[in-house]
Amino acid sequence: MAILSMKIKKAGCSGGGVICKRVLSWTALAVCGVLAQLAIPELLLAQATEGARQYGEFPLIGSRAAIWIAAQVHLLFAAFVLGVPMFAVVAEAVGIFGGDKKYDKLAKEFTRLLLVAYSATAIWGAILSFLLVTLYPGLWLYLVEIFQVSMWVYVGLFFFESFTLYLYYYGWDLWSTGRAKWVHWTLGIMLNVWGTLVMFIANSWLTYMMSPPADVTPDTAPGMVQFWSAFANATWMPINIHRIIANVVFGGAIVGAYAAYRFLVAKTDEERAHYDWMGYIGNLIAIGALIILPFAGYYLGREIYEFNQQMGITMMGGFMSWLWIIQAFLIGVLFLAGNYYLWVGMGRIPGAERFTPYTKYMLVVLVVGVMVWATPNTMIADREEIAAMGGTHHPFLGVLGVMSAKNTAVNLMILTTFLSFLLYRRANSRPTVDWAKTATLVQGALFVISSIIVVFYGVYGYFVPAIVRIGFSVYQVLAVLATIVGVIAIDIFMLRGAESRGDIQWGQMPPRSQYALFILAVTFTWLMGLMGFARSGIRQHWHVWEVMRDTSSEAATPALGYAAIVISGCVLIFFALVSFIFWLGGLAEKGSQASADKGEMSGDREFVK
Repeated sequence: MAILSMKIKKAGCSGGGVICKRVLSWTALAVCGVLAQLAIPELLLAQATEGARQYGEFPLIGSRAAIWIAAQVHLLFAAFVLGVPMFAVVAEAVGIFGGDKKYDKLAKEFTRLLLVAYSATAIWGAILSFLLVTLYPGLWLYLVEIFQVSMWVYVGLFFFESFTLYLYYYGWDLWSTGRAKWVHWTLGIMLNVWGTLVMFIANSWLTYMMSPPADVTPDTAPGMVQFWSAFANATWMPINIHRIIANVVFGGAIVGAYAAYRFLVAKTDEERAHYDWMGYIGNLIAIGALIILPFAGYYLGREIYEFNQQMGITMMGGFMSWLWIIQAFLIGVLFLAGNYYLWVGMGRIPGAERFTPYTKYMLVVLVVGVMVWATPNTMIADREEIAAMGGTHHPFLGVLGVMSAKNTAVNLMILTTFLSFLLYRRANSRPTVDWAKTATLVQGALFVISSIIVVFYGVYGYFVPAIVRIGFSVYQVLAVLATIVGVIAIDIFMLRGAESRGDIQWGQMPPRSQYALFILAVTFTWLMGLMGFARSGIRQHWHVWEVMRDTSSEAATPALGYAAIVISGCVLIFFALVSFIFWLGGLAEKGSQASADKGEMSGDREFVK
């Protein structure tokens, strides 16, 4: 044990050895739990459940709520531990290629948050597995018979990911220079590879339940289902793409919240400056990925419609239609909070004052966009109100409730948010190239042209059939993406060798700005829970859509109010645990700093001797 403690200390865990060993123990226990569930031989499990009930009962909250909470909290932690390594390895690369050690420090601090979060992910995964086996044994057996090979691979990748994570973190200081640093960075890349593969495998299980292959019917035995057709089903890749981007947004939001917490409790200006910068990076990542997330959502929605139109109609126009109104408000809050943080942050950037007058116009675009996006197509009204309106559609607001208006609004909001980032980036820079004015005019022209395209197809959509109108969203998306790519490309070349208008005054942010980062984290977490409910709820009374019926007493899709209560409970559980992780992160850092100070004092005493 003494040798193990020495190795842990040498690996960069001095002062926090007890915490590190506990984390390792928790992870080992969680991995054993997951392994015990996923690697149970099919025959043994079948013998255990043969002739038994198909459903179990969970006390107080019921089986469905128990599974729901376990799955949602597990997925929230999984999103965090998959998203954070992506920009940790990018930050480390910036430190390697740019020679700026503060990015390397930032990457290590990102990774430190993963240790306990990774353990929590595994533990909640084990809890979910136990609940599935005991509460829904019939469904579990069905999925095991189809996906058992991928479950074994999943467990193997989980071990690889675990070992890579701990090598990556505890080897940080040991492999910090020369070729060893490249080996360390490679470990970070492999950590992302293992995590992504784990996510892809798990996504195949849940998407099969939503979009099984066309040749699978209720009479098809699970052993007769072709593995690859079940694995790579119609919504598998859209979910993969959507979740990768969403994980980046979520990871950035949680890191931003951590930085905000550390900023508010900081004791020195140096600490405050560091966590102000870290919060900016987290917000940059979250909002930057959020800008392209709606496009991935469009892709997923389109694939759901193509797989089964009835499912798509249920999702967008049936009893779930008001769910998207809530989603619109939540995403509106994300855009407003992200932009607000940037606008307040301009106060610490010399030269940003020249852009301040434009923020009020951008705010108008964002607010109007949220109002349009959140306008329902069908109003909730009594008989008298319906008679006064001449139907369920409001004579004016009904025009704003269709997708032509909503697609136009969200694309203009994306362009506005991107413009905020551009102004923030340009605030303290003075281009020195001769063609700077021309380049700026070209950038402005790109914004104007894309806005015209978005508005044109938004208006034109009212005069064409629905099947044609759906295709117009592609043109709007392409126009916005082309503008983003083109403007960034021009900006990169234009700002090479640019003069600085002054150093950014990191740490000079009012406390209210940090609460915007908290709002981002909480809102996106709640939004993830809402979208998880939407994805699962459209299956209605089916475990596997039109293949395996849910015959339990809780087969019906719950009401939106009940769903909101469960989602809020999941968010509270998650943030209670995340707060504990934040506290542990600060405790470990204090322990490391105390050990470092003690080492310096010992060295000084030796020098005096």
